[in-house]
Amino acid sequence: MLMAHPTVLRTLVDRYETLHALAGRSGAGETGEAHGCESVDPHIRQQLQDTVYTLCVSTGTRDVAAALAAAREHMESSVFAESSVPQSTVPQSAAA
Repeated sequence: MLMAHPTVLRTLVDRYETLHALAGRSGAGETGEAHGCESVDPHIRQQLQDTVYTLCVSTGTRDVAAALAAAREHMESSVFAESSVPQSTVPQSAAA
């Protein structure tokens, strides 16, 4: 399965967490739908729903908890893979 680039996933996870916190202050749930509270900014609610959808599509999942877990796992494994690749050495004469 194709997986979004870790940078894209990091952006989506950060965006989700920010919007979720904003919506949570106004009484929104996981998907941004208000639970008996109409004070959630409709723009925030829509952005949160769009972000959840994009996270799910990007990770091949169907709910936000699974999407977040998959995104975090992929980002972590990508960082590990990058740190285990030996850095190429550049000869001093070529660097100057």
